[in-house]
Amino acid sequence: MNAHLGLKKIRLNLARTKEFPNGSAHHGYEFSAPLDASGHIDAAVWRKVRDHCRVRRFWGDEEEDIGHLVHRPGGGWAFHYDIDGDEDDEAGYRFGAHPFRPGEYVSIRDEDGDMHTFQVVTVQDA
Repeated sequence: MNAHLGLKKIRLNLARTKEFPNGSAHHGYEFSAPLDASGHIDAAVWRKVRDHCRVRRFWGDEEEDIGHLVHRPGGGWAFHYDIDGDEDDEAGYRFGAHPFRPGEYVSIRDEDGDMHTFQVVTVQDA
């Protein structure tokens, strides 16, 4: 990715669940997004660099999904994988309100409608 675009590469690992009591580094997301000084996604900058705001979903032994960070009407954020449109987006729960800093937690609703919590593991220049 291009550091001059101000993008950050953010890694989210699955937080503690019944199935993974210690969380899982093999289940999560890596995505690029412009962050403001407080660690929030900067929607104004995103509009200028959205083609570079990619996401990679890794989930155990499943094939990785590659897609884009999209801004929905009403201000919500989601990961959009299927350009043809028959796979649902995965919505970030209140992504606009959450700072993306190591140690913080965010939630994502997957394509099946299940909510999962993830911990921000790293935030670095993309």
